[in-house]
Amino acid sequence: MTGSEAPPTFRLAYVPGTTPGKWVRIWNERLPEVPLTLLSVTAAEAPDVLREGRADAGVLRLPVDREVFSAIPLYTEATVVVVPKDHLITVADEVTTADLADDVVFHPLDDVLEWERLPGRPAVERPATTADAVELVAAGVGVLVVPQSLARLHHRRDLTYRPVVDAPQSSVALSWPEDATTDLVEEFIGIVRGRTVNSTRGRSQPRPEQQRRDENPARRKPTPGKSAGGKNPRGRSGGSPKAGAPRTGAKRGKPRRRS
Repeated sequence: MTGSEAPPTFRLAYVPGTTPGKWVRIWNERLPEVPLTLLSVTAAEAPDVLREGRADAGVLRLPVDREVFSAIPLYTEATVVVVPKDHLITVADEVTTADLADDVVFHPLDDVLEWERLPGRPAVERPATTADAVELVAAGVGVLVVPQSLARLHHRRDLTYRPVVDAPQSSVALSWPEDATTDLVEEFIGIVRGRTVNSTRGRSQPRPEQQRRDENPARRKPTPGKSAGGKNPRGRSGGSPKAGAPRTGAKRGKPRRRS
């Protein structure tokens, strides 16, 4: 590397509710010479951040434009309704959208759920963010339906949540521009997919101990019946007996009579 070249880095964007910390720790253990920088972005701006090259990859919410981005689905979240702790529906373990018919249900501008039809009664105005909607729920104005991770992210002691079994769900994926699949992106894909340190992009590699044994003939296991060096257990080299040596068990003829 010349003095004008910048050292390699890896930039990972992530949206609210996702937790890339485990992968970051593994990255730092395996590639300590390549710093990983985290970039927090909203779900709406994540595609533009990747498209413009401000991040190498991102943990974001589907869908994405598959003509531009590659994506590896990671998991699908349960959807919950956030309500005050004294709300009537807290007596149930789970609810349906029909159970919210009499409630004002907030639909913030940064909502990540794709609704065909919004449940409940609409609010007079749409809150700008999920965080703003949570504040309104705490004030007793209405309720909010979100992925469970966002309910946890904006947790308050005076609020709780219940699963909504028939609501749309949000899926999380690792995504990156298809024409920018670099070696570092491949490394992060391997970490996310759980490949071990001895694996390279999915190809099985010999373990260090096995590799050392294969490279060192002295450490190879001897062939059954022979010891290292090709000798048999009694210390004699394998092969036919030497010429003139008596054979074990051979019959001896009668001695010739002397004339």
